[in-house]
Amino acid sequence: MDIDARGPRFGAAVSTVVLAVVLITGSAWLLAWQTLAFALGAAGGVSRSPYGLLFRKAVRPRIGPPTEFEPPEPPRFAQAVGLLFAGLGLVGYTVGPLWLGLAATGAALAAAFLNAAFGYCLGCEMYLLIRRIAVRTE
Repeated sequence: MDIDARGPRFGAAVSTVVLAVVLITGSAWLLAWQTLAFALGAAGGVSRSPYGLLFRKAVRPRIGPPTEFEPPEPPRFAQAVGLLFAGLGLVGYTVGPLWLGLAATGAALAAAFLNAAFGYCLGCEMYLLIRRIAVRTE
């Protein structure tokens, strides 16, 4: 079943803010929260992530019914990519080296910002590219 296309973009906007605050403050706890949010989005789909639930309960009723839908698989894959980078960032912030934490968090921030500001989902595009390659090799 397709999902409201505005939900993943809202989640990306919240992730952008969270990841920017992580870079400003160096808070490993806040990055741990974001890592968990990505993990829940990757495991259960973006509609079951904390930001997806917030969108569905608090935002969507105020902005009206969706007019554009998208398949859930690409955003879910994007959450897994976010999980990978946030996890690497968490390792860098907690165990070291710090540059790993900064670089991985910065990469996750850049991807989230692209989605939030311009509607360009890097993880979704990666998913589609991988699917095209897989179909050609079969």
